[in-house]
Amino acid sequence: MYRSLDAALIVETAGRLRRRIEERFPGSGLGRVAAELEGVTLETAQLSRWLATPDRPLRYGVGLVIAVLVSMLIVLFARIPLEMRGSDWSETFQGLEALVNDAVFVGVAIYFMLGVETRRKRRRALTALQVLRSMAHIVDMHQLTKDPERIATPERDTSSSPKRSLSPFELARYLDYSTELLAIVSKVAALYVQEFDDPVTVGAASAIEDLSVNLSRTIWQKIVILDRTLATENALAGNDPS
Repeated sequence: MYRSLDAALIVETAGRLRRRIEERFPGSGLGRVAAELEGVTLETAQLSRWLATPDRPLRYGVGLVIAVLVSMLIVLFARIPLEMRGSDWSETFQGLEALVNDAVFVGVAIYFMLGVETRRKRRRALTALQVLRSMAHIVDMHQLTKDPERIATPERDTSSSPKRSLSPFELARYLDYSTELLAIVSKVAALYVQEFDDPVTVGAASAIEDLSVNLSRTIWQKIVILDRTLATENALAGNDPS
């Protein structure tokens, strides 16, 4: 029961996070990103089921093609004794060489056909994973200007500095929501490869998970700085004689 990711629960978590962000920061860009991620999560649930389901029509077609190729090769092998009667050694050698070449080509063709389904699913999965990679960077861009140190030193802002209208509590929630969005991105990437054990796709999903973790680590550093800044301000306020 707890050995695999549940796509429905991930969708539910993404929807709840989107509502939380919209209620806390109505009309914010982060809320729109959360809504987009919720839509991507819904698409992922459907695509992951498709990746895990065998494509039987395609498999039947591939099996038919392979059967035709093998039958042709068997016919060629069966004709060898008839064609070699009365032939000299040079003609026999040329015939065997041609037959070996045909067998190699048939083998390559069969190998290619066996991987058609995997390559088709891999192409769709990699395209979807690229969307997740972009969304992780979009989340990072939204929190990029949320600098907790400016709370203690607002006078250092310039005319080109971004507006900082968030209170310390709101800033903490904003950063926390960003880490949650990145966590969902990571889980959605893992959902793609849960039932699709393709090395290329698994590698791409792992790269997105690493990216999400690294971006989250940067955000958590900001949260730690914010906590320390607030603790310092509270300590100074408590020591104020007035």
